[in-house]
Amino acid sequence: MPDTARPAAQAAPGAPAAAERLLQRLEWKVIRPLDGLLQGASRTLLRGCGIDLADLREYQPHDDVRHIDWNVTARLATPHVRVYTEDRDMTAWFLLDLSPSVDFGAPGQAKRDLAAGFVGVLARLLQRHGNRVGAVLHDGSAAMGQVLPARGGRRQVLQLLHALIHNAPPPSFAAPPGVTDLRRLLAGAQGLLRRRSAVFVVSDFLSTPGWDKPLARLARRHDVVAVRLLDPLELTLPDMGLLLLRDPETGEQLQVDTHARGFRHRFARLAAQREAELRESLSRAGVDTLELSTDDDLLAALLRFMELRGHHPRTAATQPALAARRG
Repeated sequence: MPDTARPAAQAAPGAPAAAERLLQRLEWKVIRPLDGLLQGASRTLLRGCGIDLADLREYQPHDDVRHIDWNVTARLATPHVRVYTEDRDMTAWFLLDLSPSVDFGAPGQAKRDLAAGFVGVLARLLQRHGNRVGAVLHDGSAAMGQVLPARGGRRQVLQLLHALIHNAPPPSFAAPPGVTDLRRLLAGAQGLLRRRSAVFVVSDFLSTPGWDKPLARLARRHDVVAVRLLDPLELTLPDMGLLLLRDPETGEQLQVDTHARGFRHRFARLAAQREAELRESLSRAGVDTLELSTDDDLLAALLRFMELRGHHPRTAATQPALAARRG
């Protein structure tokens, strides 16, 4: 992937203060406009799953097949699903990919900044409704990552933001450059999350293959949303003349001539192939997917996602900028 002259924004000294400023900005620009929709947002962004059976009804195309009552279906010869009393006290976990590739983007608009905005808004919304939020921070190495235990309160949201916007990863993250392996993060989370939770996997999914299987296993027990981060330059390259591209994961560098139309076409074709493979992997995992682009408006993206997830859960929607679909 390209790592051109678009470095990520440098975190200011005193990251806790920076986290406070970011949260205040998000509260003013995103959360306040959503205040009139908070109840609906809680119901669509955090699907509870209670243990009390409330009703039985005929299966609808958007229903989760895991809720089909096979005994009733066989007796009535018509598919029926169980409807449960919603558990409003549900823990939300953010599985955060902080590998080097998420630092790609313009200053203040890198994929890491996009992730910080999304996590800040979601964590604040959920915390305000009494839900606890936790996180696992993964640098792309073999280890699962740093765990922030699930807690409530505004301070917890600030801790999440501090971890995201801090320029240097924690010392425990020190590892030689290499390709991200999301399998470690997802498999580790499966062992960590004992109780059914809402899980947001926030990543650009630039990883070694094979992560779809642990993601599918995680989704069998939890309400999982794959939040895919992307930058438009990862899909198409403009004519910028001679350009030095660097792979942020491995450090490999390559000088290319973006003025050559043939090169730009090959780049776009390979990017499209990678997109198709990524979407096929998400499809195999069977999770809802939210696509966030660095040139997207976060408020508009969240509103579209809430509407799609509330009315057509696990169904497809096309880009631009955001896609909420069954992966």
